[in-house]
Amino acid sequence: MAEKDASEKILESYNDVFSDIVNVLLFNGRQVLGADELEDQAPRTYYKADGRLHEIERDVAKRWKNGNIRVACIGFENQTASDPDMPLRVIGYDGAEYRAQLLGDNDTGSRYPAVTLVLYFGHEKPWSGPLSLKERLNVPKEFEPYVNDYKINLFQIAYLTREQVELFQSDFKVVADYFVQKRENGDYVPSSQDLTHVQETLQLLSIMTNDHRFEDAYNTSTDDRKGGPRNMCDVLDKVENRGIEKGIVKGESRGENKMALLVKKLLDQNRIDDVKRASEDEKSRAELMKELGIN
Repeated sequence: MAEKDASEKILESYNDVFSDIVNVLLFNGRQVLGADELEDQAPRTYYKADGRLHEIERDVAKRWKNGNIRVACIGFENQTASDPDMPLRVIGYDGAEYRAQLLGDNDTGSRYPAVTLVLYFGHEKPWSGPLSLKERLNVPKEFEPYVNDYKINLFQIAYLTREQVELFQSDFKVVADYFVQKRENGDYVPSSQDLTHVQETLQLLSIMTNDHRFEDAYNTSTDDRKGGPRNMCDVLDKVENRGIEKGIVKGESRGENKMALLVKKLLDQNRIDDVKRASEDEKSRAELMKELGIN
């Protein structure tokens, strides 16, 4: 997950993408969070236990501010597989944020909520892990009334509705559309939506799908100085053209290898005239290959 996390952070750390994800998933597309109202928060939180300093790291975290007043801390956790311990992890992240408020630089004494969104990108099967702390714990019935529960805010990106996907306004719309289509059809018809963060979106898709042709399409265009792709239509055109080019090169190479083998076999049999026929006449070349078992 380390490589995946790094790629996801690049795209989701942009304020326009971050606020878009929150506005759609939490507020059904209402523009509650403004991109200019967000401030980066260090994803690492430290706490002391057993005389040692420990570290907790979120995938992405930002504070929502109204002027100089902090309204909330919002974090993302990205998953490609179900994690049975996700409720424990989330309560650890949120608890560390609240502890930081107790020990931090908030002179007003006000406190604000910590909200964690778990973004699940799996498209082959839905999330199967626990959705709350109590689901994960073996709680004796005698303790049931005294054990506080803690739920996770899970959003399964590939299982969003078409209406939800259309609510996104940032590059995340392309990401969500890709995973929804893969879940529904097993294939992808590209969007013509122009991307703002082209490289970061393609990096995310490459890592999450293990198909590096997305990122290669961008890198090849940049290296060739022909201008990078602007949308997924451009990307898939470049992917297809690269595939055709590689197929042609592979085919030419295979043809050259077959010809070299034919010449070798004919020379081994001292058939000089047949070597000349093979080099000049395609029909004769095909007949000689068939005769000598070269496929």
